[in-house]
Amino acid sequence: MSTALSSPTPDPEATVQVPLPDVTRFVRQLSHDLRNHLNAVELQSAYLGEIAPDAEMKEEVKRLRAMLSEMGASLQAVTQALADIRLTLMPYEASAFFEDLRAKISSRFPDESSAVEWKLNLGNDELEIDPQALEAAFVELFANAFLHERGPGSLQATAEMESGNVLFTLTEPKSAFTGEIARWGRQPFVKMKHGHYGLGLLRARSIIEAHHGQLHAHYDSASSALVTKVVLSLGPSA
Repeated sequence: MSTALSSPTPDPEATVQVPLPDVTRFVRQLSHDLRNHLNAVELQSAYLGEIAPDAEMKEEVKRLRAMLSEMGASLQAVTQALADIRLTLMPYEASAFFEDLRAKISSRFPDESSAVEWKLNLGNDELEIDPQALEAAFVELFANAFLHERGPGSLQATAEMESGNVLFTLTEPKSAFTGEIARWGRQPFVKMKHGHYGLGLLRARSIIEAHHGQLHAHYDSASSALVTKVVLSLGPSA
C-alpha cells in the first residue's frame, strides 16, 4: 500500500518581503553588469564586422549588433522605470502642455490616436512642471489604455479647470476589466508580458505625485469604462 505525501502548507510568516528600494538597487546593479557584458560583445562584433570576408557575413554581424543594442535599451528602460524621480520645474501654460501632449500621442500612436476624442477647455493659467517628465507620465496612461483590455468605442480625453486646479480625465471603454483598482499604479510587477514588466503605471503615478498632483482611477460598470483622473495644481503665481 502506498502512502500519499501531502505538500506542506506555506507559512505566511515565512514569505520574504523585499522593499522596493532593495529591488531597485538589485535591478540597477544587474543591469550595469549585463550592459558591461553587452558592451564587450558589441566591441567584439564590431571587430568581426571589420574582418568579415563577404557582404553576407557583414550583414549578419550588423543584425547581431542591432540585437545587442535592443537588449541594452531594454535594460536601460527597466532601470529608468525604477529610478528616483528628479524634476526640473518651470512655468508652463496648461493649455500648451495638453496641446503638446495631444501632438505627442498622435505621433507616438499613429494608429490608435484616431480613436481619442479630445476636449480641452483651459485658459492661460500656468502649471509649475517638468514638461518632459510629466508628458512621459501621461503618455504611459494612454499606452496602457491602448494595450490592455481595450473595448470597442472611442477614448475620451478632457482637460478643464476645476476648483482652481487642472483636471484631466481619460475615459477608456473596457467591457472586460480585470484589474484591481486598489493596486492600480501602486504595485509593480502585477501584469507582465514580453517587454512589459508592470512598471509603467507605477512610474506615471510617482511622476504625478512628485508634481504634488493626484492620480485616481475607478471602473464604471454602468458604462463599462475605466475612468482615470489626474489633478494638477496651478503654479505659485496663479
